Amino acid sequence: MTRGRHCYREVLPFTAMFLVECTNTGLSTIFKAATDKGLDYHVFMLYSYAISTLLLMPMAFIFHRLISQLLGYRGIELSSPTMGSAMSNLTPACTFILALVFRMETLDLRRLSSQAKIIGTLVSIAGAFVVVLYKGPAVIRTVSPSIRPNALESSTQANWALGGALLAADYVLVSIWYILQAQLVKLYPAEIMLVFFYSLSLTIVSTPVCFLLEPNLDAWKMKANIGLAAILYSGIVGSSFGITVHTWGLHVKGPVYVAMFRPLSIAIAAIMSVIFLGDTLYLGRYGFVTAR
Repeated sequence: MTRGRHCYREVLPFTAMFLVECTNTGLSTIFKAATDKGLDYHVFMLYSYAISTLLLMPMAFIFHRLISQLLGYRGIELSSPTMGSAMSNLTPACTFILALVFRMETLDLRRLSSQAKIIGTLVSIAGAFVVVLYKGPAVIRTVSPSIRPNALESSTQANWALGGALLAADYVLVSIWYILQAQLVKLYPAEIMLVFFYSLSLTIVSTPVCFLLEPNLDAWKMKANIGLAAILYSGIVGSSFGITVHTWGLHVKGPVYVAMFRPLSIAIAAIMSVIFLGDTLYLGRYGFVTAR
């Protein structure tokens, strides 16, 4: 019994959080590839939540976030998946600070764990600023500078800064959501049911918003291409699996534990962006230019 409880409380949450970060990074990569091919991110968001709702509806009865998503997906569209993963460094820091404010975490400067959390918070915030503000030499170059016009580079720089700002706002909202969700799951410990109503609510709320922002009906017609693959991946793996595991992790381990796995996605995103999107990998700023 003790060994089983240890596995449930320690080993399983660690494994689950690791898998979720891998799937989330894959989602960012396939989303970026799909938008490069013309998929509108409003269409993507609405369809993916609708799929998640349909998938979770039977599971919820068997087994008993809109602004943030708009900011996050738009930020990735303007920058890169690696930028999104790098800016997620803000999530552990903001979550830890909020957890202290709401007394969900205790801070004892004499304890090594508290010192590590403080150092980690400072490093996370500093790392996010470095990614946005500093562009070092290229580590892996997949695009020749001679084929990139100066005008395009200036435009990309502007998009990069705007994308970083949107992603920063997104991950601050994610931290707030973790705190609220951790309290909610204590009151109603039925993770799948909560995620089902979460997806259903987002589908209902995002429908008029997305149609208002993307009135072109042709954009809503899906074809058997990478756009459809990205939507299915997001609805099944990103929303249904990822958010459910995060909710369960919040219930079992708390918001700070879940948030601290966010930086893991940086290395995964950097590798996937170079391999699948042809991004140039820089020291400091990643994925600055995407291959065409």
